[in-house]
Amino acid sequence: MLNVRVILSLLLLMVTLVPSLAAAEARLRLATTTSTENSGLLAELLPAFEKANDCKVDVIAVGTGKALKLGEAGDVDVVMVHARAKEDAFVDAGYGVGRKDVMFNDFVLLGPAADPAGVNGSADVADAMNKVAAGSAVFVSRGDQSGTHSKEKALWKAVGVEPSGDWYLEAGRGMGEVITMATERQGYTLSDRGTWIAFADKSDLQIVSEGDKRLFNPYGVIMVNPQLHPHVKQELAQAFIDYLLSSEGQAVIAGFKKNGKNLFFTY
Repeated sequence: MLNVRVILSLLLLMVTLVPSLAAAEARLRLATTTSTENSGLLAELLPAFEKANDCKVDVIAVGTGKALKLGEAGDVDVVMVHARAKEDAFVDAGYGVGRKDVMFNDFVLLGPAADPAGVNGSADVADAMNKVAAGSAVFVSRGDQSGTHSKEKALWKAVGVEPSGDWYLEAGRGMGEVITMATERQGYTLSDRGTWIAFADKSDLQIVSEGDKRLFNPYGVIMVNPQLHPHVKQELAQAFIDYLLSSEGQAVIAGFKKNGKNLFFTY
């Protein structure tokens, strides 16, 4: 028979392990864009949700295209992204359910103070990018199928340009890294405004085109379809979506600022 000391040791081990196992189960996998991570928004937004739900949110910050691919494969529970056409296709194909608008900002075209393409102050962003291409001025693209890359491609298409050549650099990187590359090369790039505000003090680039209605940038949240992937933590994912849309979550988003400027806006 086991002696009392052994029994007590086993009981102590069980008591130690049970909370660890419970904590391990309460994890929400979130695939989201680099803009929500690079801007610092998630660091402000997630702690209250994690505390209220006694859980941990595991963030995978990638481009929108990759985030949706993770959702398709069932590798995450929820996605928060910004490429509406791709989001709708994701839901229509049965990979996600119940897309909801969370917030919005806009895109801006950044460029060097020297402005070799002569586009500073342009209200027509597609025309500005056309001038960048016509002058073979350096342009650094995300090149990663992100929401920003999708918007960039749509703008090139609008003016019938298929960018290629030494002037066009496809980085395959997140927004913050692309801004750094464009700064180093004194080139142009398209950025979401939130990431730009967060990185503006690290770059001597400036906004050369903004305000075009085509630059509107909505963010949506979608639960990965639990019928397609039964392991999806449906209740926790729904709780996260409800939090984002709640007065508390919306207040955090609306109140999030860098250098006195709002990075995102609520509906």
